[in-house]
Amino acid sequence: MLFDKLCSKLVKKFNTFSENQQGNFGIIITLLIPLLILVAGGMVDIVNALGQKTRFQDELDAAILAAVHETTSEAQLNRAQTYITEFSESGLSDIEMAEAGMSLVVKKNSDGSLTGTLRMPHPTAFLSIINLDNIPISVTSTAIKTGGASPAAAGCIYVLGNKSQAVLINSGANLDAKECEVHVHSTSSPAFIMNGGSTIETAKFCVKGTNYIKNGGTLTNLKVKCEAADDPYAGKIAEPSVPSACVTQGAMSGSTFSLNPGVHCNTTFNGSPNVTFKPGLHIIKGRMILNSGSTVTAEGVTFYFPDVYSEIRANGGLKFTASAPTSGAYAGILMFEKTSDAANNAQKQQYVFNGSQGENLTGIMHLPNRDAVYNSTTNQTNKISLVVNTLIMNSANWKLSPYDGGGAGSSGGAGGVVRLVR
Repeated sequence: MLFDKLCSKLVKKFNTFSENQQGNFGIIITLLIPLLILVAGGMVDIVNALGQKTRFQDELDAAILAAVHETTSEAQLNRAQTYITEFSESGLSDIEMAEAGMSLVVKKNSDGSLTGTLRMPHPTAFLSIINLDNIPISVTSTAIKTGGASPAAAGCIYVLGNKSQAVLINSGANLDAKECEVHVHSTSSPAFIMNGGSTIETAKFCVKGTNYIKNGGTLTNLKVKCEAADDPYAGKIAEPSVPSACVTQGAMSGSTFSLNPGVHCNTTFNGSPNVTFKPGLHIIKGRMILNSGSTVTAEGVTFYFPDVYSEIRANGGLKFTASAPTSGAYAGILMFEKTSDAANNAQKQQYVFNGSQGENLTGIMHLPNRDAVYNSTTNQTNKISLVVNTLIMNSANWKLSPYDGGGAGSSGGAGGVVRLVR
């Protein structure tokens, strides 16, 4: 009897405990459901973010491969930004990119490679419940160009004359060439003179000698007793034979001219015409004179001077747009002169670039027998490689970047070969 009562009490206590446990389990399940939903939703957000990261990586790789062809930091960043905004699946504009928290940083490395870092917050759908509104995404890409000119700082100006005052920078001269190197071969005293009121900004201003005169002004990255680079085009440009017949000659009147390739003999354009040089080789024999106010277009053109007395002379106020061919025997060569004749080489002559309303030149300018003079307010935005005997800058405003389109002496093609080096 006592045993039966004891068993009955035990059964009642077990039933009460079981009911309590079921109630607690139900509470626990109720509490866990939102957490389980959050974890599952969070995984969806993370997977979506990883997919977006892959797409960003592909876009950045393509953008940096495109940007590494450019030579200036500003141009590289602009090229990468343009590529991403044009080809991004989101189709965001620059302003919308900024508003969305997207940032792009492009950095040039010491080996000439280019590294881009793209950051973009990926908005969340589920994790925002716990105030995690986005998942930070960051991708990095590095590309390098081989063959052709390096995108790193390259020689833009080579002054070969070993004479006193091989470079003269007068007051008012301004050269913006932060990606360029200037190589001065003079070991004379002084190798160069710089006067006050001028600003010369370069990646390196390399002077072989040690004596110079600096009367003021700003000159960045001056290196004296420096191993100035040799003429990179010496003996590497084939000189053409000069036909006896002239395609243009003497004084020409009119408002518009379209010139075929060939020999132009002592030609003067009266008035202020628009002159177009058709693509090909144009041999300037004697002096070609362009009066003030003329407009010149020469796309895909090479100018050849068969002696030191031949030149194109502009009388100020000129608008001049010219670019070298991108293929053929004279790919990359915008201007060059005869250097195979020792007698010709011994008679160095002045080549004057007078004031202009704007010049945009692209290509190699190989004029080692010329004492180049930039006069007045020559406003130029050029991507060139210039070789001269001496150089004088008078009140010139000159924005210069390295020419990287291949040509004489280049080991690669017009744009080189680019590859990722992540």
